[in-house]
Amino acid sequence: MQSDYDVIVVGAGPGGSWAAKTAAEKGAQVLLLEKDREVGVPVRCGEAIGTASLRAVCEPEPLPRGIANGISGAVLVAPNGREVVLDWGQEVGAILDRKVFDYELSLMAAAQGVEIRTKAYVYDVIRNGANGNGSISGVRVQHLGKNYDVRAKIVIGADGIESRVGRFAGLRTFTKLKDMESCMQVTLANVTNIDRRYIYLLFGREVAPGGYLWIFPKSETVANVGIGISGEYARHKSAQRYLQEFIDRRFPKAAAVYTVVGGVTCAPTLEKIVADGVMLVGDAAHQINPMSGGGIVTAMLAGKIAGRVAAAAIARDDFSSQSLEPYAQEWHAAQGKNHERLYKIKQAVYKFTDDELNRTAEAVLAKKPEERTLINVFKAALIRHPSLIFDVLKVFMS
Repeated sequence: MQSDYDVIVVGAGPGGSWAAKTAAEKGAQVLLLEKDREVGVPVRCGEAIGTASLRAVCEPEPLPRGIANGISGAVLVAPNGREVVLDWGQEVGAILDRKVFDYELSLMAAAQGVEIRTKAYVYDVIRNGANGNGSISGVRVQHLGKNYDVRAKIVIGADGIESRVGRFAGLRTFTKLKDMESCMQVTLANVTNIDRRYIYLLFGREVAPGGYLWIFPKSETVANVGIGISGEYARHKSAQRYLQEFIDRRFPKAAAVYTVVGGVTCAPTLEKIVADGVMLVGDAAHQINPMSGGGIVTAMLAGKIAGRVAAAAIARDDFSSQSLEPYAQEWHAAQGKNHERLYKIKQAVYKFTDDELNRTAEAVLAKKPEERTLINVFKAALIRHPSLIFDVLKVFMS
């Protein structure tokens, strides 16, 4: 490990690897640090992704390896058990094997000259100024039992919702309890009675209050079964209990081969995602879809923008927050504004009673199969919130 780089990226998830790759492509000397022993491990993700958006953010590169199963539709299950099948007729999504996918992204970054270190824990930052209270100019990292001071012109924090880089930089990373989803997921073997072409989303106060429960098939007999509920509800009954009760009912003979727990921030992007010499990417910046909790492609998109802006700032030798602000502006135009709209929609939908959810399902089922689209589901759900229908249209038409 050298003592100086142009860019240090902390966290080798999809956003971090893509930021590192892009900055290196544009001529920057990049160091990518991952605190775990292996990129892609442990997996803390439902692993669902939209293939069209993935292709767009990867272009002109081919899609990375790590797609376990193609998805061509969704089954929405109302509280009363009625199923709304949305069949898009062609593959529009995928369930990933994140261990392979994340590893592949890091290899693509390495191919562009990115230096990668695993088992590298960033425990502090280096600041300019005699008193150490100036702008950030590097990180302090523990790697294989030794401590190093490594300097950089720009530090990109892609270190998850618990982002230490964000806190070190003085950025406000606080999340309100109502916007923090309590999540648990179990990868089950020996699952039955599901169609691998569809994802299943279940709603209702008895199943997943203030959120939803999902079944994401990875093969004919293996699926990720998980739940995300608002922290306000998790205080009364844990996500673990809701999930286990569902598994006991639906898949009593399944075997749990992998379990993951954690929190997901379902809120708009942080107000500030740049500071002097610092940018935040992905979960660290709260760049997660507030409605679905998905954040793989959005993290990669943010990483692509951040890497390009970082390389341009280095080329003109200006690492101030003003110089890095185009990253925040481009992100807002690309996805940030839509996430604000989705957050407003989520606030309304997650307050629905079971009766309202059941009525929505019946309204959609009354339509012809070809008219049972996601946009029509939202329009039916929000019929009593006409102002939000315009937000739905803007999200789906943008």
